[in-house]
Amino acid sequence: MTPHSELRLLPWSGPDGKPCFLSADDNAGYLSRLADNTEAVQLGLGTELLDHALLVLADKEADPDELRILVTDLTGALRDAVRVATSRGHRLPIPALSTPGERGVTPRSLAASG
Repeated sequence: MTPHSELRLLPWSGPDGKPCFLSADDNAGYLSRLADNTEAVQLGLGTELLDHALLVLADKEADPDELRILVTDLTGALRDAVRVATSRGHRLPIPALSTPGERGVTPRSLAASG
């Protein structure tokens, strides 16, 4: 794994279905803004699809083909959401551990929480 913020996982795949990465420290660059907008659209579509899924599942007469299409669409939306979460998670700053005696995260508090 690369160090935090070295590479950004983009919200689309390359021609072979492999992940695409952006090496840039500038969050205001064209590709960074395009990626931000694409992530927002993907998450918005996922929310709409979830609402639709609740309606289809409430319909006791939904046919199997409709359910199969729904599952296919939900799978794609989940894949997109996981990619967005992974990308954003890798870009989070890594918090520094507190020095002994300071309040906050200490090796002892980490061991007690696990």
